[in-house]
Amino acid sequence: MLFPKKVKHRKWQVMRKSPEKLLAADTRGVTVSFGSYGLKATTQSRVRSNQIEAARRVISRTLGKTGKIWIRIFPDRPVTKKAAEVPMGKGKGDPDYFMFEVKPGRILFEIDGVPEDVAREAMRKATAKLPLKTKFVNREDTRV
Repeated sequence: MLFPKKVKHRKWQVMRKSPEKLLAADTRGVTVSFGSYGLKATTQSRVRSNQIEAARRVISRTLGKTGKIWIRIFPDRPVTKKAAEVPMGKGKGDPDYFMFEVKPGRILFEIDGVPEDVAREAMRKATAKLPLKTKFVNREDTRV
């Protein structure tokens, strides 16, 4: 699973859930830059590191030895959790896992070196492992 080697702050504060900011589309990482095909997020969600790894595994198994995969998101945000049956109070819980806050428009994965039908099938399988809605895009579709 993906997680940072070193972090400046072990525990982060929880962000506010402003509806305007949640629905705002992402401005960075919105074009297919490395591969020929990409998986673009259409909804907002928090993607955990184990979900990214599960999607990466299913893509690599579908592609076989041909093709190359790029993961365009990295889970660097820690999420804390208090242990089971611990009373309230006594501070914040320990870091439990890492996640990435995905906004609509972000490219999650990119693929190159395979036919379009194989790439489409790999991305379809990867979407089933992720907690958000996505769409398959070509390199030409995302260029401005």
